[in-house]
Amino acid sequence: MTAVARATVWSDLVGQAPVVQTLQAAVASASGEGRSMTHAWLFTGPPGSGRSNAARAFAAALQCDSDGCGHCQSCTTARAGSHPDITVINTAGLSIGVADARQHVRGAALRPAVGRWQIMIVEDADRLTEAAANALLKAVEEPSPHAIWMLCAPALEDVVITIRSRCRPVLLRTPPAADIARLLVERDGIDPDVAEAAAAASQGHIGRARGLARDPAARQRRRDILSLPSELRTIGDCVTAAHAVVEAATAHASGLADTSEADELSDLRQTWGVEERGRRPAGYAGALSSMEKDQTRRRKRLALDSIDGVLLELLSLCRDVVASQLGSGTGFVNADAIDQIAALARLWTPESTIRTIDAIVSCRDALAANAAAPLALERMMLELRS
Repeated sequence: MTAVARATVWSDLVGQAPVVQTLQAAVASASGEGRSMTHAWLFTGPPGSGRSNAARAFAAALQCDSDGCGHCQSCTTARAGSHPDITVINTAGLSIGVADARQHVRGAALRPAVGRWQIMIVEDADRLTEAAANALLKAVEEPSPHAIWMLCAPALEDVVITIRSRCRPVLLRTPPAADIARLLVERDGIDPDVAEAAAAASQGHIGRARGLARDPAARQRRRDILSLPSELRTIGDCVTAAHAVVEAATAHASGLADTSEADELSDLRQTWGVEERGRRPAGYAGALSSMEKDQTRRRKRLALDSIDGVLLELLSLCRDVVASQLGSGTGFVNADAIDQIAALARLWTPESTIRTIDAIVSCRDALAANAAAPLALERMMLELRS
């Protein structure tokens, strides 16, 4: 990749050449060259494939006079998240509610302040409540002349059919590990060996690969997770390991949420004119309670996401063990844990490895169904021990 190519807004769309071609054709069409442009888009693809990055790059290119040069004011403000005519809609909680949806529908109807389009990027479109989706539907059906909606979701089926049927789909694929490694080396200056290991371990998730490559502590946490099956010898070990995973996930969620929650409380007090020891205006208590409930739900989601990350690491380890046992000849996801993979391949049989995989998948399903995390993890750890 040349230095010029890396300077454009499309640079971070790793392994997505067909998607880039589609979006570039749409940008050209929006400038009057063809009919590839439409007012509503739906970006889908597996976690880490770059759905949001693709939408942001597309939005920047549409606002740019040079179709996404990467260095003009429109491109730089779009990438920084400060372009006045590009709004990113996401949720820190469990869903995007109808009040937020209606607010952004009104915003989409405004004329652009400085750009050519009023662009609304809905990350986590699969988390729109039914009422929010209904509020969004009319804006997608009958958009204002300058509005463009870009929705992001894991799969088409995750978005209600009335909305997805009115959007042009853009499917992203899981980026190859070699492409991710090259991006880490060229963009972030990561050592090639570290970049290669992080790219393989990320299983196609670009953000996770970058986190592993740049953070030695993250790499150590991953090594600790991969060592779990070898350390489970007694029932007590299983119970201790399960609670350690829960505690680490809770601490991780707190670390992410504490600062944002303090800022949210400060903003709420300022909005309602609340002094530290003054009287509380009517309605403030209800607003505070609603915010605290949202924050609790967010902490729970962050903790569950952290636990799920542990389970995915264990699944990748079991996959490597099976590959070793069956002599498949495929590359290992965890190539840096080759000794541990070999040891487990000797200790387990292919059948017991498959049972372990089933136990991890069952644990993920139980957590998705709102099972108590310590109990679900304890049961899974017992299966890992056997």
